Amino acid sequence: MRIGGLASGMDIDTMVSDLMKAERMGVDKLKQKKTTFEWQRDNYRDMNKLLKELDDMLSPINKNSLTLQSTFNKKAVSSSNEGAVSAKAISAGANFSTSIEVTTLATAASWKGTKAPVVEAGAKELLFKVTDPGSSTPRDVKISIAEGDTLDQVLNKINSSSLGVSAIKAKVTGDAFESIIMTSSKTGASGAISSTDANTQSFMNSLGFSFSGNNLAKDPTKLGSNATIKLNGYAMDQASNTFTMNGVEYNLNQKTTEPVNISSTTDVDSIVDSVVKFVDKYNEIIGKINGEISEDRYRSYQPLTDTERESLSDKQVEQWEEKAKSGLLKNDSILASGLNKMRTDFYAPVNGTGNVSGYTQLSDIGIKTTSNYMEKGKLIIDETKLREKIQANPSAVFELFNSKGTTPETSGLAGRLRATIKDTITRVEAKAGNSLMTTQKFSIGKNLDSLDTQIDRFEDRLVQIEDRYWRQFSAMESAIQRANAQSAQLANFGGGN
Repeated sequence: MRIGGLASGMDIDTMVSDLMKAERMGVDKLKQKKTTFEWQRDNYRDMNKLLKELDDMLSPINKNSLTLQSTFNKKAVSSSNEGAVSAKAISAGANFSTSIEVTTLATAASWKGTKAPVVEAGAKELLFKVTDPGSSTPRDVKISIAEGDTLDQVLNKINSSSLGVSAIKAKVTGDAFESIIMTSSKTGASGAISSTDANTQSFMNSLGFSFSGNNLAKDPTKLGSNATIKLNGYAMDQASNTFTMNGVEYNLNQKTTEPVNISSTTDVDSIVDSVVKFVDKYNEIIGKINGEISEDRYRSYQPLTDTERESLSDKQVEQWEEKAKSGLLKNDSILASGLNKMRTDFYAPVNGTGNVSGYTQLSDIGIKTTSNYMEKGKLIIDETKLREKIQANPSAVFELFNSKGTTPETSGLAGRLRATIKDTITRVEAKAGNSLMTTQKFSIGKNLDSLDTQIDRFEDRLVQIEDRYWRQFSAMESAIQRANAQSAQLANFGGGN
């Protein structure tokens, strides 16, 4: 039982609270240390996120990655008659020049009902085999018709299925009724829709269509046709007006009266853009990491205790914590060595067997370190020289970044850099972990666990100390209360005489 100063008249609650403030200084220091470790852990992980961003720029999942041959094979394609034939390079390695004449364009087949459509009663599972134009392999298509489906609902199900047609209900000039018209989504002469299922044939008959054998009968005026062309003087057919040949995608737009010349040049602008974006990302990230490891540390600013936080405004808390969080990674050896290794990766020549003289290091293609030492290794680009080098030999620039060597000296710049990034990320994770790792898997996590244990023990000890203070003050209060009672008794006894 705690007695709060009734006998002595003292504010025991405040006295115990003040005594406990002094006792709590130890646990507050442990909590401050824990908060500092948590901030440091988060800062390390932020640095790893930055390194991952840089690695992603070089990853093949990035369509403009400097590790992809296609990035350096980009072509600017021109046509002497864009309205008739346009083209773009998909995977063409070398520059090309072709001549193309279009005799006829490819058309799509249509199926037209020959009577007014009626939806046959009952639920149905329509079973089709569809052979697309240009293909010899049929594919199975199922369409489920529910009891009570209206004609519009049936058409919606046909259109949303993989049948590969666009179905509409319309009245054609000369007809006395509205019919269903289905048009293939693909051009070409050889496509077919078939079914050997009696229920399917019966249902399609009710919609106004007929079958020729097992094939759904096409509109005889719209059977679908291939495009006929001459490519470099050689006649050929194409099922689609868009087709790819030798890494070049051609788009036929109209018939021609004379040959259309298609040619390509190296798309220097696009390749330069990919290199510049990577260099910008590299500069951004090493700038941020350098900023962290050179940031001033204010050791007199420790994380705020709960009591200290309560006495400050939100703005004051923000300003204090900005100082307290500053410099937590100052002069960090892992990050500093990682940055130094990245600089070495970039500056050392690439001496692979496939590398071309004049394309063995970054400075050869117009990329070098800034002369401002305060920028700590940032790169600058002589864009004129970079363009000249790419125009002259884009494959040699690709090899500079991607030479497949067995040693660092013979490996391309991208491979070296990615290896260093991976190693740095791994070392940072050994210290600060990641979101998927338990605390026992990294050193800061182990420190946090240890601090949690110490804090729990300290908190238990504080409870015992506070209980002891209260026992002592309660004993004092009890003694004063007894003394007061005895004095009152003596006073009463004296008054009785």
